[in-house]
Amino acid sequence: MFEEHVYREVYGWARDLFPICRNITGDGVRHTLRYFQKILPALNMHEVPSGTRAFDWVVSPEWNIRDAYLADESGRRVIDFRENNLHVVNYSEPVDTWLTDVDLQPHLYSKPDQPEAIPYVASYCRRAWGFCMRHRGRLKLRPGQYRAVVDSTLEPGHLTYGELLLPGETDKEVLISTYVCHPSMANNEISGPVVVAALARWLASMRRRLSYRIVFVPENIGSNVYLSRNLERMKSRTIAGYVVSCVGDDREYSMLASRFGDTLADKLTRRVLKHHANTIKEYDYLWPNRGSDERNYCSPGVDLPVVSFMRIKYGTYPEYQTSLDDLDFISPAGLGGALEDLAKCITVLESDDTYRQTCLGEPRLGPRGLYPTINKPGSGYESEVTSLMNVIAYCDGNHSALDLTE
Repeated sequence: MFEEHVYREVYGWARDLFPICRNITGDGVRHTLRYFQKILPALNMHEVPSGTRAFDWVVSPEWNIRDAYLADESGRRVIDFRENNLHVVNYSEPVDTWLTDVDLQPHLYSKPDQPEAIPYVASYCRRAWGFCMRHRGRLKLRPGQYRAVVDSTLEPGHLTYGELLLPGETDKEVLISTYVCHPSMANNEISGPVVVAALARWLASMRRRLSYRIVFVPENIGSNVYLSRNLERMKSRTIAGYVVSCVGDDREYSMLASRFGDTLADKLTRRVLKHHANTIKEYDYLWPNRGSDERNYCSPGVDLPVVSFMRIKYGTYPEYQTSLDDLDFISPAGLGGALEDLAKCITVLESDDTYRQTCLGEPRLGPRGLYPTINKPGSGYESEVTSLMNVIAYCDGNHSALDLTE
């Protein structure tokens, strides 16, 4: 469906976007969305002020960071934000202070079981600051004084999200949602947006029976904000939807079902992956399986027919939310495979109409050139006619093409 140069192009987008320090608000999200506007000129950016309520949630103050480091008494940086933006606890408040090595420990985060990995840590719910580091480096910290500096701002601002609406011949909609709110992690963060951008570009170039609502949001708070502004229209029009995340690796394919697991999106995704993917894992909606924006799109009262589409699922691979989730973890082939299979899902949706037989009683196939003129055993027509008659038997206006394949 897509040529190999498209896979390489999508990987190039990931390489460009990987270094940006993103979070749920701030300039990192804006920078990312402006990049996608070059690919998708019709993509609109929306700003929502801090303090805005979105159902049970409130938009946080805006956080931006210029620099951060931990230096020893000689001024040598033992932790440097410029080396890797995971080194700073996301949403750290500004600080410039000296501490002893003992007093510093509560502000440090590392993974003893992965001594070469810098963990991703965030503090959205309370004001705090901290640094993340490789555990082997933490063990080498010497007794003495350390200067901790976080040059950041945490003040009223905006949450930013991107939206692209592609109208079709009908107002029936497909939702495609991905998130743009984590710093430099390749699979967990940037793989979803780049694959969705490529899918959106393909959709924009084709004749569409259905309409498509494509959103780039900060995870959780962003989807709640978006729903709070668009829910009634989405409830009346959405026939299927996807949260696209962790789609850059070569390991497997995964889907996380909707709340009851029986929507059109559930059925067609199972079928497409069954026939086109080598290894598939399906996760039900029960906690702790769910963990991304499907929580909000499928929540009671919202009840949109949305599933999560992934390669290896978030939270199930050791590199998850660490510096080991880098550009070597994803590949052009991994990203391209996800793009291909999402496009196949869209192709099924576009052709999934409902048909009704136009005559009463079983139709005559002969006058229509659909039945052998000589009913000769072994002629090869038997299986073809059997399949055709079985399809016709359920063309009653109540079963879609996807129902017939089942």
